Amino acid sequence: MNSSTKPTISEQASQTTETRRPMLRLERVTKRFGGLTAVNQVSLELYPGEVLALAGDNGAGKSTLIKMISGVYKPDDGKIFLEDREITMSSPMEARSLGIETIYQDLALCDNLDATVNIFLGREPSRRMLGLFKQVDRSKMLAESESVLRRLDIQIPNLRRPIQQMSGGQRQAVAIARAVYWNARLVIMDEPTAALGVPEQRKVHELVRTLKQQGVPVIIISHNMQDIFASADRIIVMRRGSKVGDVLAKDTDGERLVGLMVGAREA
Repeated sequence: MNSSTKPTISEQASQTTETRRPMLRLERVTKRFGGLTAVNQVSLELYPGEVLALAGDNGAGKSTLIKMISGVYKPDDGKIFLEDREITMSSPMEARSLGIETIYQDLALCDNLDATVNIFLGREPSRRMLGLFKQVDRSKMLAESESVLRRLDIQIPNLRRPIQQMSGGQRQAVAIARAVYWNARLVIMDEPTAALGVPEQRKVHELVRTLKQQGVPVIIISHNMQDIFASADRIIVMRRGSKVGDVLAKDTDGERLVGLMVGAREA
């Protein structure tokens, strides 16, 4: 980089690792629904180990943008790159196969099943019994679940307990552990602390920091300013489908973000 050229916000956020390529890059992505343009030519970059928050009022385009990254919607225009390779996804399963894991507000957990089954749901390991019949390998599921939870410094005393009997923070932890176990290259979290108490919110923030330390980039959608400033390195502000701000968290405050959201301030 030329020393006389001011670095972009994205470059500042990753300036300690300038030689790294972005894990995710969006180029002028657009999504329309009939005559409504929900996302309008949004570009962004996300680097390994970076936590990026998407901020904006309801209807700003945050969820639609995330759904394009996670394979729910195809962009009408623009391109998506994962580690410099252009990708086209037609379903969330394709996104997951590429290592893009999304944790929605409802967590997509089965309340009547335990943590180990939820971590492996739909991808259960099996073993042959008497060389003939396949059976789900519950012992392996338990051992692997304990391993990934230790890796994330998550303590859940009884993994055989149904998810519905766990606290909100423990449920969120199981959803994050599932993403990490399946080798997530990028984790997207939609309102990760909604309906959680303060202690559980702190645990979620700790888990986000753990993902960051392990080099996994995270995108957070949140209306909670405390969430954003507790976790994010960088904040992208959206309004009416467009990106109107791209700022380092350490260089801004809640008042400025609200101003960008409502159009009272310029980036």
